[in-house]
Amino acid sequence: MQAVNLRSFKQKVRHNKRKFKSFLTRVEKNPPRGLDKMTATLEPEVWKEVDCLTCANCCKTMTPTYTNADIKRIAAHFKVTPQEFKDQWLEYEKKDKDWQNRKQPCQFLNLKDNKCSIYAIRPADCAGFPHLPKKKMVDYIHVHKQNIEYCPATYKLVEKMMERMGD
Repeated sequence: MQAVNLRSFKQKVRHNKRKFKSFLTRVEKNPPRGLDKMTATLEPEVWKEVDCLTCANCCKTMTPTYTNADIKRIAAHFKVTPQEFKDQWLEYEKKDKDWQNRKQPCQFLNLKDNKCSIYAIRPADCAGFPHLPKKKMVDYIHVHKQNIEYCPATYKLVEKMMERMGD
């Protein structure tokens, strides 16, 4: 496993984004047989090549959606009320009706080592990211279309899918 070079990753995304999104759209419209099995096989290969702790681009450039359960759990950890937690750290996104971080990078990211200071109790959205091992891959293609721009693991998975499918 090698360190993620974010500059190189962003260049690859700029160069291949349109092609990758087009590929994912074709897969979404006409899922090949065995898609879920193929992605389940490819996922461990991806994690052999991508080290999240050398990247943390998701935490630096995106925000998770906080569920009410997330807010209660994290507020209790900090010994504050859910409202106090929201007032200090979150903002309500009216369009999507979601609670999100007020700032980026994430306030819980330690920029020295790219580790999450609340990893054990992090939001469910963070715990599931980048959502690679979902059983119904076709239901998450819209998420992967977005995440190829932010996550080297998602990018690598799509790259491997394209190679495997001869695209």
